[in-house]
Amino acid sequence: MENNLSYSQAIAELERIVREMQSENCSIDNLSTLTSRSLELLKICKAKLQQTDAEVKKILAALEESQQ
Repeated sequence: MENNLSYSQAIAELERIVREMQSENCSIDNLSTLTSRSLELLKICKAKLQQTDAEVKKILAALEESQQ
């Protein structure tokens, strides 16, 4: 998994892959490669979303503690 890829970059590549898969030029031979890459990108996006969620929860907990 490419950790240096940003969420926006991963989404942009996913969108490009979807367009390619929907095109008439997409070959069956290439479909497996595109599907595998899509899975890698989805894992990257999921990890980044989970990391962001954890960071936001930590910030909110710290904010709540400081208000008590």
